[in-house]
Amino acid sequence: MEIRSSPPPPTVYDAVGGRPYFERLIDAFYEGVESDELLRPMYPEDLTESRVNMVDFLGQYWGGPTAYSDRKGHPRLRMRHAHFPVDDAARKAWLTHMGAAIVATEGASEEIKATMNDYFAMAANHLLNR
Repeated sequence: MEIRSSPPPPTVYDAVGGRPYFERLIDAFYEGVESDELLRPMYPEDLTESRVNMVDFLGQYWGGPTAYSDRKGHPRLRMRHAHFPVDDAARKAWLTHMGAAIVATEGASEEIKATMNDYFAMAANHLLNR
């Protein structure tokens, strides 16, 4: 007797088209950060590594390859951001830029965009330390 199983549901990573979507999302996000007087000083002068880390992390989080953990180990978001002054103003600025990036980046359904916004709000709240 042959047993047939349903294919697994697509991951968000697959649904949005994989890495290229996350690269576009993070490019749009950093466009906002680059001109933000509050957030920009928290980032290194050269944003190349920050972009790669964020693309890899988000891709992995949403069901893609484990490139982030393979390079950096467990994400430990709170620990990795503890030395930055993340107060309510920084949280709001970060969420503003990420929200704008989600709106500007084609390739995600409205349902996925809402899910991402919920995740980013939760993560930003978790990083508050001031």
